[in-house]
Amino acid sequence: MGEPGMSMGEPGTSGGTSPVDDDLETNSLVSQLRVIEDQPLESRAAAFVQVHDRLQRRLEGGDAPTTHG
Repeated sequence: MGEPGMSMGEPGTSGGTSPVDDDLETNSLVSQLRVIEDQPLESRAAAFVQVHDRLQRRLEGGDAPTTHG
């Protein structure tokens, strides 16, 4: 994506999250969505796809059994 302020990392994926972590993630997502909304339409579509894909991976990853190699 390469837009300033658009970190697409995976916050909070290192284990359980606390309510504070959840609030920070929610605030981060809201901030990312606000930045996306300010972009031209073509850029917005691609950015929303990336947010969707990241959230989908995170949700589906929570269902996967953990393996300890």
